Amino acid sequence: MSLTAGIVGLPNVGKSTLFNAITKAGAYAANFPFATIEPNVGVVEVHDERLDKIVEIVKPRSIVPTSFSFTDIAGLVKGASHGEGLGNQFLSHIRDVDAICQVVRCFDSNTIIHVSGKVDPIDDIETVNLELILADLEVVEKRIPKIEKKAMMKVDKESVKEYDILKKLQEGFLNNVPARLIPLTDEEKLFIKNYQFLTMKPMLYVANVSEDDIVTGNAYVEKVREYATQTNSKVVVVSAKIEEELSTLSKEDKEMFLEDLGLKKSGLENLILEAYSLLGLCTFFTAGEKECRAWTFKRGMKAPECAGVIHSDFEKGFIKAETYSYDDLITYGTPQKVKEAGKVRLEGKDYVVQDGDIMLFRFNI
Repeated sequence: MSLTAGIVGLPNVGKSTLFNAITKAGAYAANFPFATIEPNVGVVEVHDERLDKIVEIVKPRSIVPTSFSFTDIAGLVKGASHGEGLGNQFLSHIRDVDAICQVVRCFDSNTIIHVSGKVDPIDDIETVNLELILADLEVVEKRIPKIEKKAMMKVDKESVKEYDILKKLQEGFLNNVPARLIPLTDEEKLFIKNYQFLTMKPMLYVANVSEDDIVTGNAYVEKVREYATQTNSKVVVVSAKIEEELSTLSKEDKEMFLEDLGLKKSGLENLILEAYSLLGLCTFFTAGEKECRAWTFKRGMKAPECAGVIHSDFEKGFIKAETYSYDDLITYGTPQKVKEAGKVRLEGKDYVVQDGDIMLFRFNI
């Protein structure tokens, strides 16, 4: 399942430093050609301790962790929705991402000049959010006149429904409310899904602090947390400088470095975990002597859909899924002992896959 989070932020907030750390830490980095600018896509392996344990028990010939993509979105400056900087070019790139990670400057520096002359994370957040709202407002205000006449005549139910939803969104946008905070039913959200409204995407604030504040945080971070709480968003604290340094270290040196800092996980690991949570993502595993592998799926997906994550033929010809939990594997010690304990289940088409399930799909094409 290919999902990506777009990294946005104003100039000089540490966005590029963080993205460089991500691409160095990742399995590979690729350039995706878009129009006149080329956003970079960094693909990062997602470390999962459960996969490590499964590998210890099963001893496969091959190990494949799951991965997560971060896209560096260039061109977002104040006035971008009206053509400033790279203008609307950034919009086409950000519409393709599943979630937005907004890097916010939470550090002082005499050498790195802030674009507005002072460090004010809330002002930065509101500047970026306003650009996203204005971009969505433009989409709505272009569409409304095209369907207004038909909706007013009430001859087309679909047009009436679309018009009513867009008017509701327009009112919200004019009051600086993002689409995700405008009260809409699940049916209404589904109806406008193809619009790919930027402010409908889940938002994660990445508070970039100095090396000295990575453990304790600072007053800037507290302001971001307060703001995020009011808008039902989450905050991850990172030091882009530390992440850049960590990306050059071996696994052992990295662990020692984090321990010296008093940290259990790197900022990048916390960022991935929060992005997973934000998007409602989970992991199931396949485990055999040939290969142990982690697979990403969306919470609520049923067994045939998860089979399709591996290959479309698995979903088309799905019969049953031989399933047991990671916890049972740890309890009993081996897949064979799990089976002997009667903990292996044959699940059908209606089974909702759980995080940590270990699965073998039976299918027939």
